[in-house]
Amino acid sequence: MSTTLTCSELKERIAKGALVIDVMTPEEYAAGHLSCAQNACIYEMVFLDRTAEYVPDREAELIVYDATGTTRTAELARERLLQAGYRHVSVLAGGLAAWCAAGLPMERGEGEAVAAEPAQLDGSYRVDVENSRLEWIGRNLNNRHYGRIAIQRGELVIADGRPSAGSIVLDMTTISNLDLQDPAWHEMLLRHLRSDDFFAVERFPTAAFTLTGWETQAGAAPEAPYGMATGDLSIRDVTRSISFPSIVAQQQDGSIKAHAAFDIDRTLWNVCYGSCRLFERLGMHLVHDTISLELFIQAYPLA
Repeated sequence: MSTTLTCSELKERIAKGALVIDVMTPEEYAAGHLSCAQNACIYEMVFLDRTAEYVPDREAELIVYDATGTTRTAELARERLLQAGYRHVSVLAGGLAAWCAAGLPMERGEGEAVAAEPAQLDGSYRVDVENSRLEWIGRNLNNRHYGRIAIQRGELVIADGRPSAGSIVLDMTTISNLDLQDPAWHEMLLRHLRSDDFFAVERFPTAAFTLTGWETQAGAAPEAPYGMATGDLSIRDVTRSISFPSIVAQQQDGSIKAHAAFDIDRTLWNVCYGSCRLFERLGMHLVHDTISLELFIQAYPLA
């Protein structure tokens, strides 16, 4: 049996009793689907359970489809079904988009069309400081510590569907630790981090990142552009240019979420305590130069 079917072939198989599974999200299914299709989302852990409810017979002929047929979505569903014991599974070539393009009947809901382009992101956005944060990880030879730093304010500008400018200001006075349970050790670490040994918070109560450029990576999905962000990172009394991979995605409520995870060499910003490149015979005081940072941003359009 062929692993892929055209729309006309699918019509013939349906007439002969083949069963159809829409493997997209429930929201996509509600927006539009083949009238005979059941929904079992491949992205959910219950995908096989849901399919088994609809089609308990492993000998039944199954046809699966996704939105456009341009990704591995439907093919992955087929692989999972074959592994689960279904013997006759095919994929609709071109997915629901091909079915629509052929002018074939389908059921439509009140949501957006499945094959529609994502809504335009362009505009200015204010960072929601309550739902945005920076997480950090520092390490030594024996352990690692991690915590958070609150965002004081920020903004993001989207032009031509991608980030073009923006800034984030961090409130360094809020630096926290989330791994130490002993109150005494916990407070000692925080004093250490806030002191001149590390971030000199009394003299430098904020740190900041200013976005100066963005290069979209080849193959990035329109719904979640992935690229390299470039900008100026200011910590203590030093500002340096950095680049790091990041991703942005528009949400159904009109907001934007952005995420980035990257490492920096703290000594380049005069955060030098315990660096074996700068000091000798450190013993238990040795601290790795690399700090891992992870940024979670939610931003809403400016009124």
